[in-house]
Amino acid sequence: MEPHSSLTPYLQGSTMNGATEESGAPARTEQGKFTALAVCWVLGLGSLVSWNSMLTISDYYYQLFPHYHPSRVLTLVYQPFALGVIAILAYHEAKIDTRWRNIRGYALFFISTVLLIVLDLVTSGKGGIGPYIALCVIVGSFGVADAFVQGGMVGDLSLMCPEFIQSFMAGLAASGALTSGLRLITKAAFEDFHSGLRKGTILFLSISAAFEFLCVVLYAIVFPKIPLVKFYRKKAASEGSKTVSSDLAAAGIQIQSNQEDKTEILSKKQLFQKNMDYLFGVYLIYVLTLSIFPGFLYENTGEHQLGSWYPLVLIAMYNVWDLVGRYVPLINCLKLESRKGLLIAILSRFLLVPAFYFTAKYGDQGWMILLTSFLGLSNGHLTVCVFTAAPKGYKAPEQNALGNLLVMFLLGGIFSGVALDWLWIIGNGSF
Repeated sequence: MEPHSSLTPYLQGSTMNGATEESGAPARTEQGKFTALAVCWVLGLGSLVSWNSMLTISDYYYQLFPHYHPSRVLTLVYQPFALGVIAILAYHEAKIDTRWRNIRGYALFFISTVLLIVLDLVTSGKGGIGPYIALCVIVGSFGVADAFVQGGMVGDLSLMCPEFIQSFMAGLAASGALTSGLRLITKAAFEDFHSGLRKGTILFLSISAAFEFLCVVLYAIVFPKIPLVKFYRKKAASEGSKTVSSDLAAAGIQIQSNQEDKTEILSKKQLFQKNMDYLFGVYLIYVLTLSIFPGFLYENTGEHQLGSWYPLVLIAMYNVWDLVGRYVPLINCLKLESRKGLLIAILSRFLLVPAFYFTAKYGDQGWMILLTSFLGLSNGHLTVCVFTAAPKGYKAPEQNALGNLLVMFLLGGIFSGVALDWLWIIGNGSF
């Protein structure tokens, strides 16, 4: 990939928080980098905290709907909505305003989480097919929100520095670790109370809704005004990106389109052809992970000394090590940058399938916890390596498009993994 061409003049303003402009091009400023990293982390957390809440409180839904395989069915409901919407958005990404997309995505997460609480209060925590269908409808809205937010945020951050992507990805994993930790605390706190499981669940969902509201505020008000973020968005605008205009306007920066800009931008087909290994790599990462997590861990690991705590501990260990794995690439010697090395590592993870099968059948809970931890560690590590390496060397509009394609293949991998997860049920005759 040839290095980027010099920026074209396009700005009407002058200096920006100490950043000067030479020949119309914005000068790089590191001001606000740590603030931006922190906000990216919280926005990543908010992108999955509601859905991870659903996964983590599956013990409550198994109590309400014991015959409907909640962790598997709800995940299977979620994914077609997420995959279908991200496919549409990825196709039209160059024409979609990123600010409009992300704010509405976080707002939909917030509204859907509140509706879960309302549904439980209206039904008085009772099961039945009616409440289950309503639950599935709300889960479908989570899928739509996920497609809006993950694709929008990854596309937006792909045209910035790799550290932002890493921090956002760490936030995604932190949502799982946080929800698992909160779930263990609420289960312990309310276990001896009447309807304790339900009370803990409502408290849990309330905390998740608060996080989603915080993300709306951070993305709408705080993030666009960070100097380093403004630098990257101005740079993206100079390279022909139309998706950043509203965010620049929110930061008080007016831009004018350059009608004479003849810069050639790679099409999505060309980006796909040049990055097939990255795209199918991230697909395979999540096919493997979601064929095991969370359905197999809830339903196919047998009875052990930990009793009802066992699946919660497994989910927590996966989430904690997934978070750790997303920080491992910060150590340069452990970061995988070779395209061939990444593909070999991704394919080798499929050895975990027979490992989980035989451990569930013959092993004890210690070996299962170890395997689950490695599943999370490898998932987080390889995800960050792919998402930070793929956008390098491209122009901003191409990076945004590639970010959306990566998320589309990620969600496609999740959908395929969830479908394959049902083979564990078929193999064990659990219908």
